[in-house]
Amino acid sequence: MTQILFGQSYYLRFDPKLWDAMMPYPPLGTLYAASYIRERGYNVALFDAMLADSEEEWSKSLDEHKPQYAVIFEDNFNYLSKMCLLRMREAAFTMIRMAKERGCTVILCGADATDHYDQYLARGADYCLLGEGEETLAELLDQLSAGAKREANDVIGLVTRHSSLVTRRPDITNLDSLPFPAWDLVDIQKYKKIWYERHGYFSMNMVTTRGCPYHCNWCAKPIWGQRYNSRSPENVAAEMKWLKQNFAPDHIWFADDIFGLKPNWVEKFAELLREYDAVIPFKCLKRADLVTEKTARALADAGCKTVWLGAESGSQKILDAMDKGDKVQDIYRAAELLRVNGIEVGFFLQFGYPGETWDDVQMTLKMVRECLPDDIGISVSYPLPGTKFYERVKMELGEKQNWVDSDDLAMLYRGPFPQEFYRILHGRVHHEFRMRRAWRKNDLRGMIRTPYYLLGMARNEIKLKKFRNSVVE
Repeated sequence: MTQILFGQSYYLRFDPKLWDAMMPYPPLGTLYAASYIRERGYNVALFDAMLADSEEEWSKSLDEHKPQYAVIFEDNFNYLSKMCLLRMREAAFTMIRMAKERGCTVILCGADATDHYDQYLARGADYCLLGEGEETLAELLDQLSAGAKREANDVIGLVTRHSSLVTRRPDITNLDSLPFPAWDLVDIQKYKKIWYERHGYFSMNMVTTRGCPYHCNWCAKPIWGQRYNSRSPENVAAEMKWLKQNFAPDHIWFADDIFGLKPNWVEKFAELLREYDAVIPFKCLKRADLVTEKTARALADAGCKTVWLGAESGSQKILDAMDKGDKVQDIYRAAELLRVNGIEVGFFLQFGYPGETWDDVQMTLKMVRECLPDDIGISVSYPLPGTKFYERVKMELGEKQNWVDSDDLAMLYRGPFPQEFYRILHGRVHHEFRMRRAWRKNDLRGMIRTPYYLLGMARNEIKLKKFRNSVVE
């Protein structure tokens, strides 16, 4: 009998937009937890919801493994888990019920369980782990295995239905001490087959850090807060070498909030990858103001293919309101430095932040035209508990306070323009971006669609201006 069955509640099948894109990654945070607990002598198994059809597969996994403990340990490196999507919350509730019906002790860990542990406990969870999770889970399992039935205040970072005090456990600072993720529990061939069939290459995921020290006031940080810890470049390079030897990925997605923040980290990393013969093309996230000539060259030397920048807005007024801490000119400079070094650039854009005007929107469109990113991702401002932004708009929130899935894009508060404005703007920006990218890259298929893009832009622009005029009036 398996003592512990790990699972998570992010089902790609329940997120139509990303199911259609079909770029799946295994739940890295769950794999770290499984590896950590296994190293302490427990028998572990994994239910991987990412490619499952429904919660019924979790039910079958429970029947197969007959675990004593069902641990729904969310992938805290998946930004969609941090967004606490309603469809995935409902899936977690269903998974709790199924596990309790089989007599399991049910343990939850994740962003939503940290923010809303009362809801999970009310649905039957026995324990919720606050924050990072691994050390708290290990201590809890040791106590339960020894027959202890102490309350939550005996284990730091734990909450139950009977807790009177909720305390966070300090984060793990020596990340090099952690074992590599338990990749042996994953059906790697299933992922590889999907990637090759849909995209012609195979990508795997890694992280080099935990947390982010910056203060963007809309960014929820329920797991690590403002804290930031980093693995050594030696440790990360060793893992890349191991992945290359064992699974031969064509590409790596570094899921860090910020990649290579420490001074000279990227330079040392690039040097070690070449020394270990461990270079694998990768994509990562960076702050625009952290991209220097030296860093851009080092990223290229390390094999970096794509850097995504949290550009957010082309208006300095909006960046300042967000407490971003960087300048619009940083975005322009970063895009140019990366491109000169042969690295593709992606922009994350955010519309609808309080105070954003029509002119601010136009500044963002101008920035996209002039910086020529290779890809863009568009969202509207999304208030999540624990952020200054949430506190600012919480009185405007209605019954719905989370998106159902990643394509929801609902304005959950009263934005500068009505919700429909931002849905139209989403199409307007994408039409222009795709048309310009097609001509820039001599993409014949995209160039042929130019009349379609132009017509879409014109129609959307007319609609947007009507909204603009109505708001002005």
